[in-house]
Amino acid sequence: MTNALEVIRRADHAAVLMDPTRQRLLAHLATPDSASGLARKLRLPRQRLNYHLRALERVGLVELVEERKKGNCVERVVQASARAFVISPEALGAIGLPPEETPDRFSAAYLIAAAGRAIREIASLQARARREKKSIATFTVQGEIRFANAHTRAAFAEELADAIASLTAKYHDDKAPGGRGFRFLAAIHPTPKKESKHEGDHD
Repeated sequence: MTNALEVIRRADHAAVLMDPTRQRLLAHLATPDSASGLARKLRLPRQRLNYHLRALERVGLVELVEERKKGNCVERVVQASARAFVISPEALGAIGLPPEETPDRFSAAYLIAAAGRAIREIASLQARARREKKSIATFTVQGEIRFANAHTRAAFAEELADAIASLTAKYHDDKAPGGRGFRFLAAIHPTPKKESKHEGDHD
């Protein structure tokens, strides 16, 4: 069964994924297909296409679905291992930035580092859960808000921090038998503007 999302945690796997031709192949392999079928759709030489498919299959980004006998040949049908892919900061090794090294909680660097840590930790938990055929307990809330000015934005941030501190104090129990620790992340950032077709064409 194809996963909804695959997190790439190794540098060598990330390097395989970054090739533009391989990204095109993965996009077309949301549904199973053979090398000959992909060659026709993408208008690529079969030999070149097979080279990229072998690289993807070697690191687990493409999986064998079935083998079909066609005359004297066996046709391999493959599919992408997931519908979408994300590269975890842990693929960067020692140069990945931990939140502790950017203590300013109002900086974009801190937010990026904290989000990166969340990806890294959840990817590790997800990999273990899949091996054990279990699920992991997560909860996500998203929303959008429009502030009238910087003052109301600061007031919102302060009230949000107070509310989280109050809930943490109410429910945290470090002595509960069988209890389990959870990490939570609350963040605010500007909503990106939609770029026009011509935006970015100029210096």
